[in-house]
Amino acid sequence: MKSPSRASCGAASQKLHKLLAQAGLGSRREMEQWIREGRVTVNGVKAEIGLRVGPRDLVKVGRRVVRWKPSRRLPRILIYHKPEGEVVSRDDPQHRPSVFARLPLLRGAKWLSIGRLDFNTCGLLVFTTSGELVHRMTHPRFAVEREYAVRVLGRLTEEQARLLTSGVALADGMARFESLTDEGGEGANHWYRVVVKEGRNRVVRRMFEHIGLTVSRLMRVRFGVLSLPPRLKRGCCQELTAAETRRLLDWVELTAGGA
Repeated sequence: MKSPSRASCGAASQKLHKLLAQAGLGSRREMEQWIREGRVTVNGVKAEIGLRVGPRDLVKVGRRVVRWKPSRRLPRILIYHKPEGEVVSRDDPQHRPSVFARLPLLRGAKWLSIGRLDFNTCGLLVFTTSGELVHRMTHPRFAVEREYAVRVLGRLTEEQARLLTSGVALADGMARFESLTDEGGEGANHWYRVVVKEGRNRVVRRMFEHIGLTVSRLMRVRFGVLSLPPRLKRGCCQELTAAETRRLLDWVELTAGGA
């Protein structure tokens, strides 16, 4: 394979999949898959996983040239109030309504979801044009908090609450709530606030199911330092300002420890 330019061996170089993610083409994981599939070339040669590139290298995805950006442009970030009954997918075999149909159109990039919510879960969804930001907020090693309002049929006993905060064994490993707060309720329904530091599929629902309680409504209200605006209606989105975006990026760098 033809070697990348000298610049790719110095301090200015970075891993190829990271460059592609920063260009807004997808998440780091998606970009690694594109490289495996042979869709990416560097200097006219099919790229390999782990390759580092620099400003002098010609990077292409198909016929599209991916430019090296020496100065960091702020990514775009959207907060979306997802209603129940929408999927966080562009290609749904059942042709159900998609959250992506509600988002503003983009040129030269695409909206990437920072985490997901299942079909029957509502609340805060965050979208960005930065695959790097997706990585920093969703990778398990960064343990970014997600807070949910949960309505269940029934009420937790002290023993059940202790179990949920100390850890329960699910099919895909142990899971626990970082915090669990009783929010009250009427009749058969009772509300709780819970915080988790992971994004495993349906983890909140499965934890309550594990102790015999059914979740009748689930709403995400916070992701990291981003909270669902109280006046943002369901099915509507709100873009972060430049100042809000910089504050989020600064927080991400601080919590990631510069990793």
